[in-house]
Amino acid sequence: MSTENLILKNTQDARKFYSFESSQNPRIISDYWFQDTIEGKTLFLVFYTQACRYSKCMGCNLPSKMSQHYINFRDIMKQIDSVFNNILDDVDKSEISKFIVSNNGSVLDEHTFSTSALIYLIAKINLECPNVKVVSLETRPEHVEVEELEVLCRALSEGNSPTALELAIGVEAFDDRIRNEIFNKGLNLDKIDKLTQMMAEVNERFHLRYPGKKSKLMLKTYFMLKPIPQLSEEDAIQDIQNGIEYLSILSDKYSIDVNMHLNPTYVAKGTLLEKEFRNGSFSPPMLQSVRKAVLNGKDKGITIFVGTNDENLAVEGGSFVNRDRKEDVELIEKLEIFNISQDYHKL
Repeated sequence: MSTENLILKNTQDARKFYSFESSQNPRIISDYWFQDTIEGKTLFLVFYTQACRYSKCMGCNLPSKMSQHYINFRDIMKQIDSVFNNILDDVDKSEISKFIVSNNGSVLDEHTFSTSALIYLIAKINLECPNVKVVSLETRPEHVEVEELEVLCRALSEGNSPTALELAIGVEAFDDRIRNEIFNKGLNLDKIDKLTQMMAEVNERFHLRYPGKKSKLMLKTYFMLKPIPQLSEEDAIQDIQNGIEYLSILSDKYSIDVNMHLNPTYVAKGTLLEKEFRNGSFSPPMLQSVRKAVLNGKDKGITIFVGTNDENLAVEGGSFVNRDRKEDVELIEKLEIFNISQDYHKL
């Protein structure tokens, strides 16, 4: 089955009813934004490519911002050029500490994101951004290959500053039933364990082979607070607490830096979750539940970043934040300060 037909089949099987952005100029990046993280000034890039091949996750409409057709490496390289020529000025280039690289799917899936373009991006970062500490690549774990990790680590080590490679994996929920039977993630925790072990082994080999280099592999995991209908606030918080415990153990076991990126769930347009929202079976999590969930990370040896933006992908009334409500705005500000400081007293 062709990639295009697979995407369409999986979208239909998941009962999603959105369309794709197939008319966009393939040489223009889909989206980008700056954010502040514990690593410093961060640029989040969403490249316009063919959509995620999996496309089955219940509440996800991110593939709708992509093309159902293949985007070749020349066009993706033009998107990369536009980042460095049109988006970043000289001050940005000197100040950026972290890049997060996304295509709303898997950057390491060569069927949808060209390997040539990925290497080109690393080269441009090395050439033009001398103070980058971390390059984060979003991907499903099945697209990660040892040989590719080793090449990417070597490439990043050639830059001006020691640059870590972070793999960003969507886990969404700790509970197997929530994650796979309901949310339809298609991901067992043993895959995360094996991936982390692989990363630890690559780290060890790299440092033995290149003792003067300081590049390393790190792990980011995306979790969602209250990702499915008919889940209480208390049970949603408990699932995140269990996830924090799991990631803490994983970090200690393999001596890997681990971050939990916690996204409060919004009602994404064109998904089954929108239908559940319309019939009253789902409501987004309360911001106070976000705060309570995050507090479970204190003294656990991992970092936590809270997503505070629904990227304008939520239906009306389906966001987790009401920016006309004073208490929501104040708590969002506290969470954003926490993202930078990891100071639990701020919460």
